[in-house]
Amino acid sequence: MELRQLEYFVAIVEEGSFTRAAERVHVAQPGVSAQIRRLERELGHDLLDRSGRTVTLTDVGAAVLPLARAALRSVESARLVVEEMAGLVRGVVRVGMVVSCGIMDLPELLSSFHSSFPDVEITLVEANSDSLIASLLDGQLDLALVGYAGPVPDGLSVRVLADEPLVAAVAASDPWYGRESVSLDELLERGLISLPPGTGLRGALDAACGSRRPRIAFEASAPPMVITLAQRGLGPAILALSMASDLHAVRITDPSPCSRLGFAWRSEGPHSPAARALIRLCSTAAPPETAASSPDANSRKTR
Repeated sequence: MELRQLEYFVAIVEEGSFTRAAERVHVAQPGVSAQIRRLERELGHDLLDRSGRTVTLTDVGAAVLPLARAALRSVESARLVVEEMAGLVRGVVRVGMVVSCGIMDLPELLSSFHSSFPDVEITLVEANSDSLIASLLDGQLDLALVGYAGPVPDGLSVRVLADEPLVAAVAASDPWYGRESVSLDELLERGLISLPPGTGLRGALDAACGSRRPRIAFEASAPPMVITLAQRGLGPAILALSMASDLHAVRITDPSPCSRLGFAWRSEGPHSPAARALIRLCSTAAPPETAASSPDANSRKTR
């Protein structure tokens, strides 16, 4: 049994395809297939069911998969220990951020990191918070700027940058214009403008509603459109307080939902020396200015 066989096996399972797995490991597909057949012959059982449109695990394959992943993690940990002892900071760090986030100047932080560690390659992806958290937990990302509601997700450590109440942001033509607060019961009677499920703000709203379901009249993927729809008098927009500078912010009470934004990373490794250096930088970065001190920036922010 060879480590590359385990690597190919895990890649096929995660990609659901021999072709995509071969592209991922940069090996021709016949070579990947040959190594998997050799591994199955050695074990005496099929690990993969190839009869469907996508490749799936057999019962034996499902039992072997966590062991294969553990073996690969152990090898990675050994490599990282050697690199750290040698004082090497190189390789790749994989970073995620919520879509269209302007509350934190992550590019500036990454530029500062690159200046200090020019041999480290940085990759950056944008997605909603739920997707980023899942990618952190399964090891596809080293660090991400995410929004979330409630406690810190299990398995993650978070440097909180902002912890803000949600508001119903309305235009001057709205019946709630001029009000200081509305109850959650009142909110549920209105058609709302909101970001989609998977975002931190929507998660905070849904958590506050519990078993009740808010009536979403308009759903937009980024805050600028949410704000624009509210400015046109189409209803209350569900936003963090700092995002509502161009609208009248009405606080939500009974309960008062909050949304947090922060840098998140896996609580336990392996973390490469490069990833640890980036985590140290982001965990000590100055928090962003709030709406009170920087009102003109709010329309660019998202979670």
